[in-house]
Amino acid sequence: MNDGVNGVALGVFIFFFLAVTVMGFLAARWRKAENEHSLDEWGLGGRSFGTWVTWFLLGGDLYTAYTFVAVPAAVYAAGAAGFFAVPYTILVYPLIFTFLPRLWSVSHKHGYVTTSDFVRGRFGSKGLSLAVALTGILATMPYIALQLVGIQAVLDVMGVGGGEDTNWFIKDLPLLIAFGVLAAYTYSSGLRAPALIAFVKDTLIYIVITVAIIYIPIKLGGFDEIFAKAGEKYEAAGAGGLVPAQGAQWTYATLALGSALALFMYPHSITATLSSRSRDVIRRNTTILPLYSLMLGLLALLGFMAIAAGVKVKNGQLAIPQLFENMFPDWFAGVAFAAIGIGALVPAAIMSIAAANLFTRNIYKDFIKPDATPAQETKVSKLVSLLVKVGALVFVLTMDKTVAINFQLLGGIWILQTFPALVGGLFTRWFHRWALLGGWAVGMLYGTIAAYGVASPTQKHFGGSSKEIPGIGEIGYIGLTAFVLNVAVTVVLTFVLRAAKAPDGIDETRPEDYTADAGDPGVQTELPPATSGAAH
Repeated sequence: MNDGVNGVALGVFIFFFLAVTVMGFLAARWRKAENEHSLDEWGLGGRSFGTWVTWFLLGGDLYTAYTFVAVPAAVYAAGAAGFFAVPYTILVYPLIFTFLPRLWSVSHKHGYVTTSDFVRGRFGSKGLSLAVALTGILATMPYIALQLVGIQAVLDVMGVGGGEDTNWFIKDLPLLIAFGVLAAYTYSSGLRAPALIAFVKDTLIYIVITVAIIYIPIKLGGFDEIFAKAGEKYEAAGAGGLVPAQGAQWTYATLALGSALALFMYPHSITATLSSRSRDVIRRNTTILPLYSLMLGLLALLGFMAIAAGVKVKNGQLAIPQLFENMFPDWFAGVAFAAIGIGALVPAAIMSIAAANLFTRNIYKDFIKPDATPAQETKVSKLVSLLVKVGALVFVLTMDKTVAINFQLLGGIWILQTFPALVGGLFTRWFHRWALLGGWAVGMLYGTIAAYGVASPTQKHFGGSSKEIPGIGEIGYIGLTAFVLNVAVTVVLTFVLRAAKAPDGIDETRPEDYTADAGDPGVQTELPPATSGAAH
């Protein structure tokens, strides 16, 4: 790692950062609506994005700076087990092809802005809607924090902010500036800002990955040499070589499957989805988003390259930025660092908007001010998006980075527990609302307690997301085990409650709502007055 500041790389980084900052503020005028004071406009970009804008937005949303840093870092540290992200992104696209168009249709028909809006309307339960909203907000907070960790990793490698003995304010000033800019243009432009910036972010990432996958192997003697050195390191460390050890294969498979089920439960994934202008846009995107999986596979190979290049770092999250620093000319290292930095700004903006929309629609409007006007909703959502980012910043500045990572893993366990209510509700109303709430509570409780009991070399609690599966004896992903318990409890309680003739909530949706398109008669973009914030 450099002892001083890499001036050339920093200059290139600042150039791109300033460029996307200008774009972020100008985005407020992009496709400007007549009425800007509504969540449809600020929080969903007017529900007007076409195929390519949605593709870049979803890509910028799902493939974050943390992905850029953490996936190859996992390969760098643990070998092929770090590739679990590749199969799970392959599994997720056929899955979302089955349910995202249905969610888009019913959401546009009734003006739903969040998943909790749909759950409340489908099951007539504010309690279940609140549970889904709180889970989404809790799971999103550490995810935003990790985007700031990604920016901080790049700044550290460039030598910006001084050493460990530097005054904390001076050391963290670059991160504070980046945060301030992000907060300002998100407040001003809403979802349009990350949608516009995503074009730059994804273009830079594809350029960097393409160059890296060709240029770095040439400098290191080819892929044969890279894989040979990586295999030697893993075997020496007892990490199972280039293939996961037999005892780790259950962990690998359950983590990939559980992550695939959870990915589009995150509020930011749904926010990007609902911003599109038709259900056909969603269907087309599920067929072209796998291009990002190809990129992700190539990205993971950088972990092997870091080993072959002799990169030595105490914090594995610095391995790939340090690889770029060591292998690329300074100017192109700056481009790579800009790709990671901008790759943090886009998803952090979308995540903060999604969390703010959940609070505004499903806590503020449902429980605090049921008669809130669209303008009041928008104002509250803007303010909450700032508070969410402040919370993430405090989290990063005051806690150890491994804590942020492990809380993000816990967030994945939590968000998976919303799957039965959301996806189940899109296809059937057989599940009873109280049963879904009971299953959610059991899944959340088991997942949290099980994760609390996992230790690591650096932490006594919340040290990982894998534990022995009850009744099987294999080590598997805690989130998937909790999900199975969640579904089992939901099914059993539904039988019991149906037999007891417990009252159902009022379903405000109809079967034809789930296949409606934007041009169909009766499709609207605002909640009906009778159901907006009303109790069921």
